[in-house]
Amino acid sequence: MKLLNVFYSMFMNKCPRCHHGDVFTEKNPYSLLKIFSMHKNCSHCDLKYEREPSFFYGAMYVSYALTSGWFIVWYVLYLTVFKDMDALTFALLLTGSIIALSPLTVRWSRLLWLNFFFSFSKEIYNSSKQELHTKQIEKQQSQQSQQIN
Repeated sequence: MKLLNVFYSMFMNKCPRCHHGDVFTEKNPYSLLKIFSMHKNCSHCDLKYEREPSFFYGAMYVSYALTSGWFIVWYVLYLTVFKDMDALTFALLLTGSIIALSPLTVRWSRLLWLNFFFSFSKEIYNSSKQELHTKQIEKQQSQQSQQIN
């Protein structure tokens, strides 16, 4: 079930914790001017996406894994289905597909990286934005009263 939540968040560009708010400002991953443009917080549960400066550097490793997986898929196809294809054609198809999928890979790697650190919460998913805001204020007030004591 957790894997389905990760896939939903990844493919639908949704917050990993509540599945309501969008992570990226632009819905189209091929809008190259805004490819890295992300919301700071979730519009529903107020989850802060970038936990610390340079948080998404780790997503580069996820991107590398996704691209390597894509290469393996193409290589298996080359060995089994496209046996008669020459190496240059294979290399051009592989390179073209990796370039064409790069915007998706960037987006998916960041969303997967977020899902490593934040898991889906049914409680947050079912609650309204106002309820979450009230709980957050109560939590802050209790923390402040504990610091005073």
